[in-house]
Amino acid sequence: MASPLSVSTEKLPKSQVGMTIEVPAETVDATYDRVLNRLTSRAKIEGFRPGRAPRSLVEARIGPAVLREEVVETMVPEVVRQALNEKSLDPIENPDVEVLELERGRPARLKATVTVMPEVRLGDVSKIDVPEQPIEVTEEMVERRLEDLRQPLAEITPVERDARLGDVVVIDVEVEVDGAIVDSETRKAMEADLRDGVLLPELLAVIPGAKVAETRAAAVKFPDTYSEPQLAGKEATIKVTVQGVKEKVLPPLDDALAKQLSNGAQETVESFRASTRVALEESAREVAKMDREQAVVKALVDASSVEVPVALVDRELTSQLESMERSLNRQGLRLDRYLEYLGKTVDQWVAEERPDAEARLKVDLVLGEYAKQNQLEPTDEEAMQFLEDQAGQDDELKDQVDELKQSQSARRYFASRLRRRRVLDRLTEGRGASA
Repeated sequence: MASPLSVSTEKLPKSQVGMTIEVPAETVDATYDRVLNRLTSRAKIEGFRPGRAPRSLVEARIGPAVLREEVVETMVPEVVRQALNEKSLDPIENPDVEVLELERGRPARLKATVTVMPEVRLGDVSKIDVPEQPIEVTEEMVERRLEDLRQPLAEITPVERDARLGDVVVIDVEVEVDGAIVDSETRKAMEADLRDGVLLPELLAVIPGAKVAETRAAAVKFPDTYSEPQLAGKEATIKVTVQGVKEKVLPPLDDALAKQLSNGAQETVESFRASTRVALEESAREVAKMDREQAVVKALVDASSVEVPVALVDRELTSQLESMERSLNRQGLRLDRYLEYLGKTVDQWVAEERPDAEARLKVDLVLGEYAKQNQLEPTDEEAMQFLEDQAGQDDELKDQVDELKQSQSARRYFASRLRRRRVLDRLTEGRGASA
């Protein structure tokens, strides 16, 4: 039986651990013998049948430097694995190993630097106080919702006047970026509602008051995630020429229309109005709940302390980049061309995304530590059931449940979602404190 390793550790900055490993001389010698036997069995030396040359001759032929390198490649991975197991260390990337001493008949010494999951010091959860915000649904909000529901039934009539809010306008559109027209965004005789939530706010601000044949322009900053790569993240000028104006007249809300719009669930205007208010209140409660959850998470993360390792951020960015490449490929686009449209290199993209990736990881680490301390970690069976439930409710995923269950990354993703859900429920209910 081989003698045990001697392993000492020291804590290093940036969530790293230094290991000094001493390998017994007999393990070193046994590895030399094993390597020489392997090399001898494969050696082809003139005058000897394959694998029959004396070991001393084989050793002389390959030389001490090559032999030592073979021993290092054979012994070091296993020795480092044993040392990690002995010290219960779980590296998040391959350790950086330096061989300090290695020769026959003597103990070997290695030095390894290991990046591990960082220590998280939770803030005092009992001091986090984010009260629930009261929800308010005004009569104006109810009326606006009732108007939205009637929009598809409106009577639309051409009129000879300037454009007004609420109208339907027929417009020609040109988008200009860096002095050039983007052909893919050019539109002719396009109909558009002059309403909030339909047109870009910048266009909604300039079109009202325009007459037929008049052109108005608006400066727009497109988001980085815009579907047209040539516009993503760019500042552009949108020119709109009004070709026609149509007035939209909503039908009056009576009992018959109330019954129609509610698919028979409501018989009168009064009951339809009341049910509309209830729906708005439920929606407002959901929004208030999400806002409160975000505030509670932010308070906990701000009160906690964790140093996110660079290696963990690098891994997150690599995963994000690969996911973006797969998404672009499905659209028939290439990642390098997409980044070229954005005017960025991969390194520039990574540098810009790094702060957000680090912030996301910090949230995940803090919530993960809270889950661990409060016994909220889902079991494999619970995570699998959650995967089935969630995927079964998604039209795009319901036919992929079996495939998702076989994917390790998918199982981790749904386990993480379930863990987060449990943590948020505990935090917002105010029933948990850090252990």
